[in-house]
Amino acid sequence: MARALEQARLASVRGEVPVGAVLVRDGALLAEGHNLTVTTSDPTAHAEVVAIRKGAARQGDWRLEGTTLYCTLEPCALCCGALVLARVPRVVYGAPDPKAGMAGTLGNLLQDPRLNHRAEVTSGVLAQTSSTLLQGFFKARR
Repeated sequence: MARALEQARLASVRGEVPVGAVLVRDGALLAEGHNLTVTTSDPTAHAEVVAIRKGAARQGDWRLEGTTLYCTLEPCALCCGALVLARVPRVVYGAPDPKAGMAGTLGNLLQDPRLNHRAEVTSGVLAQTSSTLLQGFFKARR
């Protein structure tokens, strides 16, 4: 999770909303990413999606079975959809997202029994640190 926070800080330096994500398999880093929506003018370039794309490319397969995604902010609907489609079995996140969180706050796409894949979800890991980073970013912009 500390590595995801490093990615979030890197995003902030680039003027991106400070969200970071890390994809791990068997304790080894597979891929990492941070928000790039502003940098790339791509509304889908969320930290989780960036990490998923890099991980799939690195292993040469879109199925990311046996991985865990760590992210600093609760994934939104876009990211949860990508996680389900990529077959990521476990998601760990820091801060809840009361405006867009779809891994337990507004809904839970990652554990919806109607979908073909579900993920184990662990929330609140380094939540205060993640929240403080986000709050500081938005406070500085106001």
